[in-house]
Amino acid sequence: MVPVAQLYARDIPLLRPPGRSDLLQVLWCPSEHDPDSSIPVEVSWRTAADVTDALAAPPEPFEADEYLYIPKPCVLAPEQITEYPHYGELPEELREQTKDPALWQAAGIVVDEADPQQLYDDALSHAPGWKTGGWSRWGLTDPVPRFCVACGTAMVPLLTIASSEWERNTTSWIPYEDQPAGAPDDIWFNPPGITVLDANRLQLYACPANGGHPHTSLVQ
Repeated sequence: MVPVAQLYARDIPLLRPPGRSDLLQVLWCPSEHDPDSSIPVEVSWRTAADVTDALAAPPEPFEADEYLYIPKPCVLAPEQITEYPHYGELPEELREQTKDPALWQAAGIVVDEADPQQLYDDALSHAPGWKTGGWSRWGLTDPVPRFCVACGTAMVPLLTIASSEWERNTTSWIPYEDQPAGAPDDIWFNPPGITVLDANRLQLYACPANGGHPHTSLVQ
Protein backbone atom coordinates (compact mmCIF):
# COMPACT_ATOMS: atom_id res chain seq x y z
CA MET A 1 0.00 0.00 0.00
CA VAL A 2 1.21 3.52 -0.78
CA PRO A 3 0.08 6.74 0.93
CA VAL A 4 -2.37 8.86 -1.05
CA ALA A 5 -3.65 11.53 1.35
CA GLN A 6 -3.21 12.58 4.98
CA LEU A 7 -5.71 15.15 6.23
CA TYR A 8 -5.96 16.85 9.63
CA ALA A 9 -9.25 18.03 11.08
CA ARG A 10 -7.57 21.29 12.13
CA ASP A 11 -7.04 22.13 8.44
CA ILE A 12 -10.44 20.91 7.22
CA PRO A 13 -13.21 21.84 9.70
CA LEU A 14 -15.90 19.96 7.74
CA LEU A 15 -14.00 16.66 7.83
CA ARG A 16 -16.11 15.45 10.82
CA PRO A 17 -13.92 12.59 12.11
CA PRO A 18 -15.48 9.99 14.42
CA GLY A 19 -14.84 10.05 18.19
CA ARG A 20 -11.62 11.73 19.29
CA SER A 21 -9.78 11.04 16.04
CA ASP A 22 -8.48 14.06 14.13
CA LEU A 23 -6.42 12.51 11.34
CA LEU A 24 -7.55 10.79 8.14
CA GLN A 25 -5.08 8.59 6.27
CA VAL A 26 -5.81 7.06 2.85
CA LEU A 27 -3.67 4.41 1.16
CA TRP A 28 -4.14 2.21 -1.88
CA CYS A 29 -2.47 -0.66 -3.69
CA PRO A 30 -0.63 0.56 -6.83
CA SER A 31 -1.66 -2.56 -8.77
CA GLU A 32 -5.02 -3.34 -10.34
CA HIS A 33 -6.96 -6.41 -9.21
CA ASP A 34 -9.54 -8.66 -10.86
CA PRO A 35 -12.41 -8.95 -11.59
CA ASP A 36 -12.96 -5.24 -12.32
CA SER A 37 -9.36 -3.92 -12.45
CA SER A 38 -9.94 -1.97 -9.25
CA ILE A 39 -7.30 -0.84 -6.76
CA PRO A 40 -7.88 -1.76 -3.09
CA VAL A 41 -8.16 1.28 -0.81
CA GLU A 42 -7.44 1.44 2.93
CA VAL A 43 -8.93 4.31 4.99
CA SER A 44 -7.93 4.91 8.62
CA TRP A 45 -9.10 7.44 11.20
CA ARG A 46 -6.38 8.12 13.79
CA THR A 47 -5.51 10.52 16.59
CA ALA A 48 -2.50 12.63 15.63
CA ALA A 49 -1.19 12.75 19.21
CA ASP A 50 -0.95 8.94 19.23
CA VAL A 51 1.23 8.81 16.10
CA THR A 52 4.84 8.61 17.27
CA ASP A 53 8.15 7.49 15.72
CA ALA A 54 6.99 8.34 12.20
CA LEU A 55 9.23 7.16 9.35
CA ALA A 56 11.25 9.82 7.55
CA ALA A 57 10.08 8.34 4.22
CA PRO A 58 7.39 5.74 3.48
CA PRO A 59 8.53 2.37 2.09
CA GLU A 60 8.38 2.02 -1.69
CA PRO A 61 6.13 -0.67 -3.20
CA PHE A 62 7.83 -3.75 -4.66
CA GLU A 63 5.91 -3.36 -7.89
CA ALA A 64 3.20 -1.24 -9.47
CA ASP A 65 1.08 -1.74 -12.57
CA GLU A 66 1.21 1.95 -13.42
CA TYR A 67 3.55 4.65 -12.13
CA LEU A 68 0.67 7.12 -11.90
CA TYR A 69 -0.75 5.00 -9.09
CA ILE A 70 2.18 6.23 -6.98
CA PRO A 71 1.37 9.86 -6.02
CA LYS A 72 4.16 12.39 -5.74
CA PRO A 73 4.52 13.91 -2.26
CA CYS A 74 3.17 17.44 -1.98
CA VAL A 75 1.84 19.88 0.61
CA LEU A 76 -1.86 20.73 0.53
CA ALA A 77 -3.38 24.19 0.83
CA PRO A 78 -7.08 23.53 1.62
CA GLU A 79 -9.54 26.05 0.20
CA GLN A 80 -13.20 26.15 1.19
CA ILE A 81 -15.68 26.62 -1.63
CA THR A 82 -19.42 26.51 -2.29
CA GLU A 83 -20.76 24.07 -4.85
CA TYR A 84 -24.21 22.81 -5.79
CA PRO A 85 -25.64 19.35 -6.56
CA HIS A 86 -25.25 17.57 -9.87
CA TYR A 87 -28.01 18.49 -12.34
CA GLY A 88 -29.47 15.01 -11.99
CA GLU A 89 -29.98 15.49 -8.23
CA LEU A 90 -31.99 18.72 -8.57
CA PRO A 91 -35.79 18.79 -8.26
CA GLU A 92 -37.51 18.92 -11.64
CA GLU A 93 -38.50 22.59 -11.15
CA LEU A 94 -34.90 23.66 -10.62
CA ARG A 95 -33.71 21.59 -13.58
CA GLU A 96 -36.07 23.52 -15.84
CA GLN A 97 -34.83 26.83 -14.42
CA THR A 98 -31.21 26.02 -15.26
CA LYS A 99 -32.27 25.50 -18.90
CA ASP A 100 -34.02 28.90 -19.16
CA PRO A 101 -31.61 31.52 -20.62
CA ALA A 102 -34.00 34.34 -19.66
CA LEU A 103 -33.52 33.62 -15.94
CA TRP A 104 -29.72 33.74 -16.28
CA GLN A 105 -29.88 36.98 -18.28
CA ALA A 106 -32.21 38.55 -15.69
CA ALA A 107 -29.45 37.95 -13.13
CA GLY A 108 -26.93 39.67 -15.40
CA ILE A 109 -25.19 36.44 -16.43
CA VAL A 110 -24.25 35.77 -20.06
CA VAL A 111 -24.97 32.19 -21.14
CA ASP A 112 -24.99 30.18 -24.34
CA GLU A 113 -28.66 30.29 -25.32
CA ALA A 114 -28.27 26.94 -27.10
CA ASP A 115 -27.16 25.26 -23.86
CA PRO A 116 -27.70 27.52 -20.82
CA GLN A 117 -27.53 24.54 -18.45
CA GLN A 118 -23.84 24.12 -19.33
CA LEU A 119 -22.91 27.11 -17.17
CA TYR A 120 -24.50 25.45 -14.14
CA ASP A 121 -22.67 22.20 -14.86
CA ASP A 122 -19.27 23.85 -15.38
CA ALA A 123 -19.19 26.75 -12.92
CA LEU A 124 -21.61 25.96 -10.09
CA SER A 125 -22.13 22.22 -9.78
CA HIS A 126 -19.87 19.47 -8.33
CA ALA A 127 -16.42 21.08 -8.33
CA PRO A 128 -13.79 19.07 -10.22
CA GLY A 129 -10.53 17.85 -8.74
CA TRP A 130 -9.64 16.41 -5.34
CA LYS A 131 -11.96 17.47 -2.54
CA THR A 132 -13.38 16.48 0.81
CA GLY A 133 -17.14 16.39 1.29
CA GLY A 134 -19.22 18.28 -1.22
CA TRP A 135 -21.43 16.77 -3.89
CA SER A 136 -20.80 13.68 -6.01
CA ARG A 137 -19.98 13.94 -9.68
CA TRP A 138 -21.97 11.62 -11.93
CA GLY A 139 -21.33 10.80 -15.54
CA LEU A 140 -21.91 7.36 -17.02
CA THR A 141 -24.63 6.59 -14.48
CA ASP A 142 -27.53 8.56 -13.04
CA PRO A 143 -27.28 9.64 -9.39
CA VAL A 144 -28.05 6.75 -7.06
CA PRO A 145 -28.36 6.74 -3.25
CA ARG A 146 -25.62 4.96 -1.30
CA PHE A 147 -26.33 3.30 2.02
CA CYS A 148 -24.11 1.91 4.77
CA VAL A 149 -23.89 -1.88 4.55
CA ALA A 150 -23.78 -2.09 8.36
CA CYS A 151 -26.76 0.05 9.42
CA GLY A 152 -28.53 1.22 6.27
CA THR A 153 -27.91 4.96 6.90
CA ALA A 154 -27.45 7.15 3.83
CA MET A 155 -23.75 7.82 3.34
CA VAL A 156 -22.13 11.16 2.56
CA PRO A 157 -19.08 11.92 0.36
CA LEU A 158 -15.85 11.83 2.34
CA LEU A 159 -13.04 12.27 -0.19
CA THR A 160 -12.90 12.52 -3.98
CA ILE A 161 -9.70 11.57 -5.82
CA ALA A 162 -9.87 12.76 -9.42
CA SER A 163 -7.78 12.32 -12.55
CA SER A 164 -7.59 16.07 -13.16
CA GLU A 165 -8.08 19.35 -11.35
CA TRP A 166 -9.74 21.46 -14.04
CA GLU A 167 -10.30 21.74 -17.79
CA ARG A 168 -10.80 24.63 -20.20
CA ASN A 169 -14.52 24.79 -19.42
CA THR A 170 -14.08 24.61 -15.61
CA THR A 171 -11.41 27.26 -15.00
CA SER A 172 -13.61 29.05 -12.46
CA TRP A 173 -12.66 26.28 -10.00
CA ILE A 174 -8.90 26.94 -10.16
CA PRO A 175 -7.61 27.46 -6.58
CA TYR A 176 -6.62 31.02 -5.67
CA GLU A 177 -2.97 30.08 -5.19
CA ASP A 178 -2.81 28.89 -8.83
CA GLN A 179 -4.29 32.08 -10.31
CA PRO A 180 -1.53 34.64 -10.95
CA ALA A 181 -2.89 38.12 -11.55
CA GLY A 182 -3.54 38.93 -15.19
CA ALA A 183 -3.37 35.36 -16.49
CA PRO A 184 -5.98 34.65 -19.22
CA ASP A 185 -8.56 32.04 -18.25
CA ASP A 186 -8.13 29.86 -21.33
CA ILE A 187 -4.50 28.85 -20.72
CA TRP A 188 -5.14 26.81 -17.59
CA PHE A 189 -4.89 23.07 -17.37
CA ASN A 190 -3.73 20.91 -14.48
CA PRO A 191 -0.99 22.08 -12.11
CA PRO A 192 2.44 21.18 -13.53
CA GLY A 193 4.28 18.43 -11.73
CA ILE A 194 1.20 17.00 -10.01
CA THR A 195 0.59 13.29 -10.57
CA VAL A 196 -2.94 12.06 -9.91
CA LEU A 197 -4.81 8.82 -10.44
CA ASP A 198 -4.84 7.82 -14.11
CA ALA A 199 -8.38 6.52 -13.93
CA ASN A 200 -11.77 8.18 -13.71
CA ARG A 201 -12.75 9.29 -10.25
CA LEU A 202 -12.52 7.47 -6.94
CA GLN A 203 -15.18 8.53 -4.46
CA LEU A 204 -14.92 7.59 -0.78
CA TYR A 205 -18.16 7.68 1.23
CA ALA A 206 -18.59 7.67 5.01
CA CYS A 207 -21.49 6.61 7.20
CA PRO A 208 -22.27 9.44 9.67
CA ALA A 209 -24.13 7.02 11.98
CA ASN A 210 -21.49 4.28 12.05
CA GLY A 211 -18.44 6.03 13.45
CA GLY A 212 -17.44 7.50 10.09
CA HIS A 213 -17.00 4.01 8.63
CA PRO A 214 -15.77 4.53 5.05
CA HIS A 215 -16.72 2.75 1.85
CA THR A 216 -15.20 3.18 -1.59
CA SER A 217 -16.94 3.51 -4.94
CA LEU A 218 -15.68 4.38 -8.40
CA VAL A 219 -17.84 7.16 -9.82
CA GLN A 220 -17.27 7.70 -13.54
